[in-house]
Amino acid sequence: MARHTTFRFCLDPTVEQRDVLARHAGASRFAFNQCLRMVKIALNERRIDPDTRVPWSGFDLINVFNTWKTTEDAGRLFTVDAAGAVEVAVTGLSWRRDVCQQVFEEAAVDLGAGLKAWSESRSSKRKGRRIGFPRFKKKTGTVPSFRLRNKHSKGRPPTIRVGDGDRYRSVTLPGIGQVAVHDDTRRLRRMVAKGRARVLFATISYRGGRWWCAVTVEAADLHSARQHPSRPDDPGGWVGVDRGLSAFLVAATVDGAEVARVTNAPRAVYAGLARQRRLANAMSRRRKGSRNRKEAAARLGRHHRHVAAIRQDFLHRISNELVKTHDRLVIEDLNVMGMLTNHRLARAISDAGWSEFARMLKYKQAWRGGQVIDADRWYPSTRLCPECGTVNRAMTLADRVFTCPCGHAADRDTNAAVNLARWGRTNHEILHRSPDPRAGGRATNARRRDGTDQHPRVGETSSDDAGTDVPTAPAA
Repeated sequence: MARHTTFRFCLDPTVEQRDVLARHAGASRFAFNQCLRMVKIALNERRIDPDTRVPWSGFDLINVFNTWKTTEDAGRLFTVDAAGAVEVAVTGLSWRRDVCQQVFEEAAVDLGAGLKAWSESRSSKRKGRRIGFPRFKKKTGTVPSFRLRNKHSKGRPPTIRVGDGDRYRSVTLPGIGQVAVHDDTRRLRRMVAKGRARVLFATISYRGGRWWCAVTVEAADLHSARQHPSRPDDPGGWVGVDRGLSAFLVAATVDGAEVARVTNAPRAVYAGLARQRRLANAMSRRRKGSRNRKEAAARLGRHHRHVAAIRQDFLHRISNELVKTHDRLVIEDLNVMGMLTNHRLARAISDAGWSEFARMLKYKQAWRGGQVIDADRWYPSTRLCPECGTVNRAMTLADRVFTCPCGHAADRDTNAAVNLARWGRTNHEILHRSPDPRAGGRATNARRRDGTDQHPRVGETSSDDAGTDVPTAPAA
């Protein structure tokens, strides 16, 4: 059994390599849009002829695009001889060999996943909010990105290598070559060298004025010393985690003991709001399409990236502390999207990152063999008295202390955490589910994206290889 994790590095490409990266990102966007265009054409033709086959899956889209890129519709060359005769030579995409062909295939796979999500959401097979039909990607307003697979051919080195040769701070990508990185790659290089990790693919994106490379690997389970001991017959040990705004997190046990309280959340959006407004106003004063407007937009993008990095680092640190010290956690199933309709609290709720924090807790706890369950969304954890079971329906958001006619009084957040812990002790047996590999948990029968199903067995990951560090981009 293994786990999927990602190592993210900030690239330091040369001027020529920046052009190559931008060319690959543009090719990915072009392939996605062309595949979507062919799907829409096929859907319109099926209205007339029901027997028309619509390419829907990733493999069908790859085959259709590979056939199209060599046809006359993809590119033609007109030649005129001395007599004035015109000849047409079919060339297809003239620039298709200038980029790695995997970019086209992965773009088609992404579109296939989007079409599948839309159809499942439309037929109510997919939970959550409704997924819209895929739309064309614009050149502006979207994040330039592309993905490359790692091929392991016999007798040849892998196509994606980290720290190849004597350049330890570098990433070698197929079709691009060796690109320097700002961050230290020692942890990933050590895991790959000792057979504790296998690189699956790399995703390159351009955010905040920097090129980033996210290397997804199939790593071994954490060392046994970093995992929680299993206790299937023990119903205790549950800790309730209440998330809030005045106190970001309050954790308590079943007996009412408060084990954690975090009140020093950074609130990165609020702290940088004045700078954000100044940068946004400066960009709005620039003429559209001008060089000054592009530079102003880049400065604003770097600010947003800095705010997101502060929040991400804080969430990683808090989630790491929780999963290291407690093996059974209960959190609320919050309707964050519904809470954002409250315009008085929408900014603070977005800045807290509750959904991202819950996602981190789940996959990190799965790595360590622990449990994280969601309490019922309608469970009145804040208004419920843990002593007599009375629900105080008159309690409002302004009430910071819970009081009950039976005489019980406690802090509002602590009372909610205690009730969550008790709910977990009562309902954990019917709600415990296996981790979801797509959410970052343990994966069984994992398959590489290039179609091969065989993976070498990997040993234990050392106690220092958690793979959850958040790199910081150097100053622009």
